[in-house]
Amino acid sequence: MSLFWRVVTINAAVIAAAAVMLVLSPATVSASVVAAEVAVLAAGLVVVIAVSFVVLRRVFGPLERLAGLMRRVDPMSPGRRIDVAGATAEVAALLDAFNEMLDRLERERRESSRRALAAQERERRRLGRELHDELGQTLTGVVLELDSLARLAPPELQGDLTRVQETARASAEEVRDIARGLRPQALDEFGLRSALVTLAAGFAERSGLQVRHELARDLPPLAPEQDLAVYRVAQESLTNVARHAEAAGVLLELQARDGGVVLRVRDDGRGIEERALRDAGGLGGMRERAMLAGGRLAVRRLRPMGTEIELELPS
Repeated sequence: MSLFWRVVTINAAVIAAAAVMLVLSPATVSASVVAAEVAVLAAGLVVVIAVSFVVLRRVFGPLERLAGLMRRVDPMSPGRRIDVAGATAEVAALLDAFNEMLDRLERERRESSRRALAAQERERRRLGRELHDELGQTLTGVVLELDSLARLAPPELQGDLTRVQETARASAEEVRDIARGLRPQALDEFGLRSALVTLAAGFAERSGLQVRHELARDLPPLAPEQDLAVYRVAQESLTNVARHAEAAGVLLELQARDGGVVLRVRDDGRGIEERALRDAGGLGGMRERAMLAGGRLAVRRLRPMGTEIELELPS
């Protein structure tokens, strides 16, 4: 039965039941209505409205659930669907169409985001290679040339040449750090655990913060895009600690759980602000990576101070 005819039938049945009750009951209505008759009619009206409300609420319940789901749908938390059990044919068709639309949107979003991230990683790899092979080598050549000039220069120029040489050497090392950050060779050559150890050591050296890492040795095998997601989330989290947390130390932890892995980055800084939790920038990018890798990202403000970022990935 269609929704229209179901509503018509319910209303007709309620009105007919009220008429039958009025016929069979001893209730009467005088020409001059008395208080008792008004009370009986009011009670009957309340009963009719209540019965109609209860029955129609069950009919329109799926539509209300659909409206609630549409308000709650979050692209960063896929998988929510509405149950069509108990719905009329028309409402069930509408719910099925909405669920199918969510399937298509989430599938297209995953594919487009995956292509965008793949293009981004290719560009990172290209830039890292060019920085290391071109600019890095050029700066290394400048350092060597300055070293040769320093041996030939008069004593009064030795100090200036040494300072220029140290500046060029520091610039060459900085370029190499940028290149390693764009595409970590340790991740490709030695695996996720070694890449995270290298990341933690480099971050501690550059930032001056105390970095403690607890990385399990027996980790389940992950897909390459999952390894990269863990590394990028750890990298972005450490960068945020250095920029915003005002922390003295940070813990980098990677453990196995239920066949998957859990990454935690916990600092002892001032704690993340509420508005930053809704940020579509850095945190949004990490949530996007977690979603595409099939995982979940959680950000918590610790008490009394500090912030924890947790990435959970299935195997």
